[in-house]
Formats: sequence, C-alpha cells, structure tokens
Amino acid sequence: MMNRRKYLLAGLAIAACLAATSFASQASDWPSRSITLVVPLAPGGSTDATARLLAEHLRKELGQQVVVENRAGAGGNIGAASVAKAVPDGYTLLMATNTLATNVTLYKDMGFNLAEDLVPISQVALIPNVLVVNNDVPARTLKEFINYAREQKDSVQYGSAGTGTSSHLTGALFGSMAQAEMLHIPYKGGAPANTDLIGGQIQAVFAPMVEVLPYIESGKLHALGVTTKNRSPRLPEVPAIGEALPGFEFVLWNGVFAPVDTPPDIVDELAKIVGKVMQEPAMRKQLSDLGSTPVGNTPAEFKKILQSEIEKSAELVKLSGARVD
Repeated sequence: MMNRRKYLLAGLAIAACLAATSFASQASDWPSRSITLVVPLAPGGSTDATARLLAEHLRKELGQQVVVENRAGAGGNIGAASVAKAVPDGYTLLMATNTLATNVTLYKDMGFNLAEDLVPISQVALIPNVLVVNNDVPARTLKEFINYAREQKDSVQYGSAGTGTSSHLTGALFGSMAQAEMLHIPYKGGAPANTDLIGGQIQAVFAPMVEVLPYIESGKLHALGVTTKNRSPRLPEVPAIGEALPGFEFVLWNGVFAPVDTPPDIVDELAKIVGKVMQEPAMRKQLSDLGSTPVGNTPAEFKKILQSEIEKSAELVKLSGARVD
C-alpha cells in the first residue's frame, strides 16, 4: 500500500513537472499562431472599436493574426468567463471594461472569480462618457438641463446600455449630485438606446464618446457635458459636468486580461507590447479621433487600479439601486 502511494505521488510530481515544462516551452516560442481577443460585449460599442484597433497594431508587433471575437451576454460575464476558463497559454485574451469591476458587486455569481481566475495585463484607453440629449429637449446648456431635470422630475428618462453599465452608473451619479429624479431605462446595448434617443422615446443618454460622436457632429444629438474631470480635446467646447457639479467624475476604461495561470513571461511581454503600441503616433491619433486617451501600464499598476475600481463601483451600484436577479 505504501509503495502504491509512493508511485502515485511520484506520478503526480512527474505530471506537474511535464506540465510546467510544456508551458515553459510554449512561452519560449510564443506566439507561434493566431491569438483570440474576446470582447464580452456586442459589436459596435466603444470596447469593440478599441479592441479592433488594438488587434491590428498587435498583429504588426507580434507577426500573428489577432482575431476579435464578440461573446456578449450577462453584462460581459459570459465572454469574461470563457477567457477565465481558457487554456492559459497566451492565445486567448480578454478586452474588458469597467463593467467587469462593477459586476463583482452587481452579480451574486459571475461564473468565475475575477481575483482568482483572470490576471490584469494592461489598461488600454480611457474613454469619456458624454451627456447627450435629443433636439426636442428644451435645454442647450448643462445648467439648463439640470434645471429642466429638476423641474420635470422622473418624467425625464435616460437610457443606458443595460443595468450596471457605465452609462447607467454615470446617470445615477449625475441624478444624485444634481438632485434630479430621472427615470432609468435599460437597453440591451448602447446602440438601441441611442436610436431611441434620436427618435425621441427618451430624453438623454450618458454614452461613451466613441458611440455618439457621429450623431453629435451631424447635429442629430446635442452634447451637454463630458464625464471626465477636464474637458475632452475631441469636444473642447463641451464642458466637463464637474464644472456645474463640482467633484463629478466618471471615466470608462478598457483593459486586457489573460487566464490567471498564463506564464509570467507572456504576461510581461504582452504588457510591454501594449505599452509600446499605446505610444505609437498612429494609434494615439486613432484613439484621439474617437475621443479616447491611450494608457498602457504594467500588470501591477493595472491590478491596483482594478481593485480601486471594484471598491468605487460598489458604492455606485448601491447609489443606483441596480440589481440583477
């Protein structure tokens, strides 16, 4: 019996060594084939747009195809869970956003454990949300809209990309600080919310800038304020909401993650490459044209930011009253 146990333990040790050797070998010749970058949201949104830009630049740096794959559902949890459970070999990555941090509080079961199953690699970009209204709303300045929302109370409806998304939490924060009782209308994505806004079914949306720039520039929607601390260089004439509501700030971000047991060498290499890409003039201009600010930081820096975002999101979820059954 003792000999059998010794053989079993020896076998397990050998298997562990072989697995470690295999991963080390994979890390040494990484990447030798195409990489999948999972976007856990529908096509056409700010995260998807940023992911496709990043994929093209990574392809040039790595010499391998980087395929963007949209796996939407459950507020981003379905796509994120698929990456968390993927083989940790550097060939399956996740492009996530603030919603990932929000879901820690919003969902009882995300289908994975963010802290234990995914490793942060690097933030990619910061994206301001913009308060936009349709042309039927009798407010053309931020202060006028605040007064309008206060007077109309909950007859002012603001749409969002879904419960707990950045557009929802931004609206909840705005309503609280402005002392305006607005009614939240959740949609299955930003596109249908923007469509109904243009059509007059709702009065406002706190949308990622990249999603509404064409409507602002064509005059279909009117921009009243950006959610970042300072004005955006992309819309310099639009005030920061904090100019009317001191202390107001909400920044949407995108970042890359990998399965937690991905070899550290690959994680570090990816972070360095993302950082390099974020400094390329072409990439910076492409992101700037979308109203975004490139980042590119280390895994340790991103991990620290992520923890802070989880805590901040927990407070906003409580403020908004958001819940997912």
